[in-house]
Amino acid sequence: MQPAILDYHDSRKTDLPAATVLLHEGVRSGRLYVLASGTVEVVRGETRVAIVSEPGSIFGEMSVLLDIPHTATVRTLSPATVYVFEDAEKFLRSDPEVALVVARLLAQRLNTATTYLVDLKRQYSGQGNHLAMVSEVLASLLHQPDTDFKPGSDRQPHRAR
Repeated sequence: MQPAILDYHDSRKTDLPAATVLLHEGVRSGRLYVLASGTVEVVRGETRVAIVSEPGSIFGEMSVLLDIPHTATVRTLSPATVYVFEDAEKFLRSDPEVALVVARLLAQRLNTATTYLVDLKRQYSGQGNHLAMVSEVLASLLHQPDTDFKPGSDRQPHRAR
């Protein structure tokens, strides 16, 4: 994320010590974090999903966009500086450029996950074990409609969310 985007929004820059939990899996905080510096880990259950040190990385957006509790715990591994957005939904709605940055991030994650699953499918095709389910996982990732989405028309104005 470009720093210029952060300059126009209601965020506070916060310095955190190592071992600070930003997001708790299974909890709704309504917050979103953007990493300015430092290293954080993303843990789902007992599994470390990622170690992230890229400035501009965003955490908490999935919970807000899907209206669900956080899907992972995010914890600092080193001292870190983050931008904190207390009202993540307001921030995400504030500017089309913000929405585009988050959409690109999510598209990148989906592309990475899909590429990985396709590779798994190729490696284990023809085997009768649990990895044969990769096809089903791929299909569900690529064809899962938003059940709350209702297309509008000239006769039916868009409904407000």
